Amino acid sequence: MKEEEKTKGGILLPETAEKEKPEQGKVVAVGPGKKTEEGKIVPLEVKAGDKVLFTKYGPNEIKVEGKEYLIAKEEDILAIIE
Repeated sequence: MKEEEKTKGGILLPETAEKEKPEQGKVVAVGPGKKTEEGKIVPLEVKAGDKVLFTKYGPNEIKVEGKEYLIAKEEDILAIIE
Protein backbone atom coordinates (compact mmCIF):
# COMPACT_ATOMS: atom_id res chain seq x y z
CA MET A 1 0.00 0.00 0.00
CA LYS A 2 1.29 3.46 -0.87
CA GLU A 3 2.18 5.87 1.95
CA GLU A 4 -0.27 8.55 0.70
CA GLU A 5 -3.18 6.12 1.21
CA LYS A 6 -2.62 6.22 4.96
CA THR A 7 -3.73 9.13 7.18
CA LYS A 8 -1.48 10.71 9.80
CA GLY A 9 -3.48 8.83 12.44
CA GLY A 10 -2.69 5.52 10.74
CA ILE A 11 -6.09 4.93 9.11
CA LEU A 12 -5.85 3.17 5.77
CA LEU A 13 -8.09 4.74 3.13
CA PRO A 14 -9.65 2.67 0.33
CA GLU A 15 -9.26 3.91 -3.24
CA THR A 16 -12.92 4.96 -3.27
CA ALA A 17 -12.49 7.30 -0.27
CA GLU A 18 -11.37 10.21 -2.41
CA LYS A 19 -14.28 9.75 -4.82
CA GLU A 20 -17.01 9.61 -2.16
CA LYS A 21 -17.98 13.15 -1.31
CA PRO A 22 -20.44 14.03 1.46
CA GLU A 23 -24.06 14.67 0.57
CA GLN A 24 -25.73 18.04 1.13
CA GLY A 25 -29.26 18.67 2.34
CA LYS A 26 -31.60 20.84 4.36
CA VAL A 27 -32.90 19.84 7.78
CA VAL A 28 -36.72 19.89 7.76
CA ALA A 29 -37.31 18.73 11.35
CA VAL A 30 -35.46 17.58 14.47
CA GLY A 31 -36.40 15.67 17.59
CA PRO A 32 -36.26 17.01 21.15
CA GLY A 33 -32.62 15.99 21.65
CA LYS A 34 -30.44 13.19 22.99
CA LYS A 35 -31.31 11.44 26.23
CA THR A 36 -28.39 10.94 28.62
CA GLU A 37 -27.99 7.94 30.93
CA GLU A 38 -29.32 10.15 33.74
CA GLY A 39 -32.48 10.84 31.72
CA LYS A 40 -31.69 14.46 30.85
CA ILE A 41 -32.47 15.73 27.35
CA VAL A 42 -29.51 17.44 25.66
CA PRO A 43 -30.63 19.73 22.81
CA LEU A 44 -29.27 19.00 19.34
CA GLU A 45 -26.83 21.40 17.70
CA VAL A 46 -28.58 21.09 14.34
CA LYS A 47 -31.96 22.76 13.84
CA ALA A 48 -34.72 22.87 11.23
CA GLY A 49 -33.67 25.01 8.27
CA ASP A 50 -29.93 24.28 8.59
CA LYS A 51 -28.04 23.30 5.44
CA VAL A 52 -25.83 20.34 6.29
CA LEU A 53 -23.23 17.96 4.89
CA PHE A 54 -23.76 14.33 5.87
CA THR A 55 -22.30 10.91 5.25
CA LYS A 56 -23.69 9.12 2.22
CA TYR A 57 -24.44 5.83 3.96
CA GLY A 58 -25.45 7.03 7.45
CA PRO A 59 -29.07 8.17 7.03
CA ASN A 60 -32.06 5.91 6.40
CA GLU A 61 -34.39 6.74 3.54
CA ILE A 62 -38.15 6.91 4.12
CA LYS A 63 -41.12 7.95 1.99
CA VAL A 64 -43.96 10.04 3.44
CA GLU A 65 -46.95 10.89 1.25
CA GLY A 66 -44.86 10.22 -1.86
CA LYS A 67 -41.95 12.45 -0.76
CA GLU A 68 -38.53 10.99 0.06
CA TYR A 69 -36.77 12.01 3.26
CA LEU A 70 -33.58 10.93 5.01
CA ILE A 71 -33.56 10.24 8.74
CA ALA A 72 -30.10 10.79 10.22
CA LYS A 73 -28.49 10.73 13.62
CA GLU A 74 -26.68 13.92 14.55
CA GLU A 75 -23.44 11.89 14.43
CA ASP A 76 -24.00 11.39 10.66
CA ILE A 77 -23.92 15.16 10.09
CA LEU A 78 -20.41 16.28 9.19
CA ALA A 79 -20.97 20.05 9.09
CA ILE A 80 -23.55 22.80 9.24
CA ILE A 81 -23.11 25.14 6.26
CA GLU A 82 -23.58 28.83 6.97
